Amino acid sequence: MIKRIAQTAGFSGLLAALLLTLLQSFWVSPLILQAETFEKAPATEVHEHAAGAAHSHDAEAWEPEDGWQRVLSTTGGNLVVAVGFALMLAGLYTLRAPTRTSQGLLWGLAGYATFVLAPTLGLPPELPGTAAADLAQRQMWWIGTAASTAVGIALIAFGRHWLLKLLGLAILVTPHVIGAPQPEVHSMLAPEALESEFKLASQLTNVAFWLALGLISAWLFRRGTQAHHDA
Repeated sequence: MIKRIAQTAGFSGLLAALLLTLLQSFWVSPLILQAETFEKAPATEVHEHAAGAAHSHDAEAWEPEDGWQRVLSTTGGNLVVAVGFALMLAGLYTLRAPTRTSQGLLWGLAGYATFVLAPTLGLPPELPGTAAADLAQRQMWWIGTAASTAVGIALIAFGRHWLLKLLGLAILVTPHVIGAPQPEVHSMLAPEALESEFKLASQLTNVAFWLALGLISAWLFRRGTQAHHDA
């Protein structure tokens, strides 16, 4: 069983990470590079886009160069995250195995809702040069929202009594009733159109990633289970 989980997570995580990197390279990364030109622009140019906005930068902080360094860094980060999420899915399959490969799409959508959609309703993806609230507060809200969403979806999907489903709905909306931490002043250096396109690109690339991860992991897990039964 452990071997099956590891193989499912390793292969599905790798393929989904490569897909995500490819999509990011052609759509998301160019938008980030455009935003960085506004962030690194001289002060006179910056104030034309966001007068009075305060943004601090660490001149000593290392960041990958444009080109192969950035792509390699992005691929490595995506691979670690994808394998981690794939391990989670494969572990859940041991509790409720998919009877059809297509059911992996539903697990993928649940993962997208939990780790992307719900948190970004309060904390949307931000381009460089965008004002943000305190990092620790944002992290706490993100973790709480993801956990609440996971529990809420589980109760709604698997709860046998309507009270459990109602409780799941209440847990699901609680973080959004509380509200995400916000900066004192909302400001950004990049144009609003660029920010809107970045948010759209981030959502769609993540949808593709999670659907692929769910579908591939379900197929591999069912294939491994079938092979085990045939042995």
